[in-house]
Amino acid sequence: MLEDIRGKRALVTGSSTGIGAAVARELARLGAAVAVHGNKNAAAAEAVAAEIGAAGGKAVVVLGDVSNSASAARIVADAVAGLGGLDILINNAGAILDRVTNAAFDDTAYDNVYNLNVRSVLAVTKAAYPHLKAAGGGSIINTGSVAGRFGGFGGSAVYASAKAAVHSITRNAAREFAPDHIRVNVVAPGFIITPFHDKTPQSVKDAAAAQIPMQRLGTAEDCVGAYVFLASDSMSGYITGQIIDVNGGQLMP
Repeated sequence: MLEDIRGKRALVTGSSTGIGAAVARELARLGAAVAVHGNKNAAAAEAVAAEIGAAGGKAVVVLGDVSNSASAARIVADAVAGLGGLDILINNAGAILDRVTNAAFDDTAYDNVYNLNVRSVLAVTKAAYPHLKAAGGGSIINTGSVAGRFGGFGGSAVYASAKAAVHSITRNAAREFAPDHIRVNVVAPGFIITPFHDKTPQSVKDAAAAQIPMQRLGTAEDCVGAYVFLASDSMSGYITGQIIDVNGGQLMP
């Protein structure tokens, strides 16, 4: 049933490493042409695209800061130019940046986290919408988080609220874009071991694993199937406005 991904054109933001890179590789393996996006780590984005090309797939590299609206629009334009259109958008770029408690909150932390995790989703989606509509429809998949479901651990109040905003934006966009045959959904990963958690203390990782029924932390590859499922019209053509949780049972809503 995944044959319908072959020939599709996909932009995956934040795909130089981690979940985004794993999703980009799999979409390409299934026959999609992929725009691999990076910002500060351009070399890693180039490496992912080269890996896709070496395996016989098609990939282009687009670079820029999605937290800036003008840059986000240019990134989409570059992806469309390189791919010849757009059928799938995966808004995956995001990060916790610095852990900030409620008591230590400041405006700079708020602006940085919300620009990267929320403004980027709105700006990239706005720029991509006309191209998805012109293609006759498509799939938008936003990366949420288990933190946006339960509020997050200590120091993640701003990030958790930003991901909750992404969940809400997704539901609203699902209603708005349904007449254009564009589905909008969320994949909400749990505690996934990627460069995202490079600065997370081992004690926090151990505590998280102990709370997960499957007794382990997740990997980027654990998340890939959910994105592929939502990208495929044959698999999920009647699914929109939904959150798919990939967390090993850490949260069972």
